[in-house]
Amino acid sequence: MSDDIADALEVPIASSEGLQTGEARRLTGPSLLQNAPGAALEAEFSGLPPARVAALWHHHARRVLDGVGWPSQTSSHRHFDGGIAVAITAPQDQLYSATFVLQTAWHFVAADLLWQPRADLAAMQADLRAIMAREANPALLALAKAAEARGIEVLADEDLVTLGHGVRAKSWALGSLPEPQTIDWDTIGHLPLGLITGTNGKTTTTRLAMAMAQAAGKVAGLTSTDMVRVGDDVLERGDFSGPGGARLLLRDARLELGLLELARGGILRRGLPVRQALAAVITNVAADHLGEYGINTVHDLAQVKFAIRHGLRAGGTLILNADDPPVVAEAERLGLQAVWFSLNPDAPQVAATRDAGRLVGFARDNALWLQQGPTAQRVIALADIPIAMGGAARYNISNALAAACLAHTLGVDVAAIARALAAFHSDPKDNPGRLNEFAHNGARLFVDFAHNPHSIAAVTGALAALPTKRRFVALAHAGDRSDEDIRGLARGACAFGPDWVVITELPGYLRGRAPGEIPALLRAECLAQGIAAENILLEDSPATGVAKIMNLVGPGDLALLLVHSERDKVFAMLGGQGV
Repeated sequence: MSDDIADALEVPIASSEGLQTGEARRLTGPSLLQNAPGAALEAEFSGLPPARVAALWHHHARRVLDGVGWPSQTSSHRHFDGGIAVAITAPQDQLYSATFVLQTAWHFVAADLLWQPRADLAAMQADLRAIMAREANPALLALAKAAEARGIEVLADEDLVTLGHGVRAKSWALGSLPEPQTIDWDTIGHLPLGLITGTNGKTTTTRLAMAMAQAAGKVAGLTSTDMVRVGDDVLERGDFSGPGGARLLLRDARLELGLLELARGGILRRGLPVRQALAAVITNVAADHLGEYGINTVHDLAQVKFAIRHGLRAGGTLILNADDPPVVAEAERLGLQAVWFSLNPDAPQVAATRDAGRLVGFARDNALWLQQGPTAQRVIALADIPIAMGGAARYNISNALAAACLAHTLGVDVAAIARALAAFHSDPKDNPGRLNEFAHNGARLFVDFAHNPHSIAAVTGALAALPTKRRFVALAHAGDRSDEDIRGLARGACAFGPDWVVITELPGYLRGRAPGEIPALLRAECLAQGIAAENILLEDSPATGVAKIMNLVGPGDLALLLVHSERDKVFAMLGGQGV
């Protein structure tokens, strides 16, 4: 039925060169724009007063919401350079209808802005009410109301409705929901649940936190950009860093502790998947995927990342990186109280939080420490953390601190945290795609998924201290980034000082670009950075690029393979588990 409703109505919206409207989408949970489910869209405009656009939006949204019988629902907006994002809240059982309500209100905004004829409001509202009647599910609303009164999480989609999490969850088919009074509410509840977001490091932090929970004897699970997993059982492979992955994980009856990696795309497209997490981590904020959904600056992106706080239950804990200026600035702007972690034990945020008796994590005397109260606990020496590379991989020390603070907040003891850190390696088993090392023909080859200047700088900084005869880099990029983003990747790789650069196409990831366009951009930037033309080689895929480097390297050489696709094939070529 949802597919029929999704295409049930076409709302006409006027457009011009100076006003272009994007697609409306459902928000299944709290988002950047509002702390409730509903619908949102972005519109780009020029030559129009932003204040007038916003005023018209709220005026017409109120008229339409009241006209369809949603007087308690609200409208919101966010200006960005060159446009506006708008949203409405909506009942949980009518989110497809909400997209049409949103578009109807925007129809009147666009008509007024462009001096175009308006459609008949009464007729449009009649169409909306007909769709709303088809989608309405009173049983879901009754169940959600009863759950809310008890503080219980509701996870709903087109097939199932779930109350609670994991071992304390109950699920029913959407079409056969029980009456609230028939449910044994005492058997339903929440798990220790952590949310992880950030531009870089979120997947490693999520994997580390899960390893810590497992070391404590918990049946832990995670969602991430590459899989949904419970214990050693992979439920699905793919990018599950949004609400769909969260629902899949939290419906697993084995689950005792959950870690949800949340990417900016999922937050912006659908909103947050939960509202009852015990803790949330923001690893950092750096330029990445700018220009989408009206997120054009690092400050904008910080606001997206900080929307994660809306997924916390009352009294939940926000865990922040005191070494990341955009994170510090946004926390100060919002006036938030948080748990802080830092590589510097005297960082102002860490010192103030420590003095207040709240949990902090820091590096000191070549070791990781946690402190909550007057006495600090030494967790583990940096030399005993494989992914820290003897202290050279500072970004992984930061990830370890983030995971340690998160795991400790979720109830994992310090001994288990230390055991997990000592046993966790940068290999395809524990942390695939993150500085995985392989030996070949006397050379050291490192595979990494770094894909923006911030992550490239972190990886090359860790490798810079390693002795080497010659340096090689394999480069590629997806087509859904700006030309400047693509050039920035090449600049970051060239800062590593490579003797040879192998540039590859990414088949299947052109995303609107012409074949050869991205390699040409990468090659031009490498030339501008001083790489000799004869030392820049072009290949048609990551696998063939890696094969080329494998043929070139010899004893004492070092290669950084920035592999964004065909990773399983590359791992097999390099020998599986690595060193």
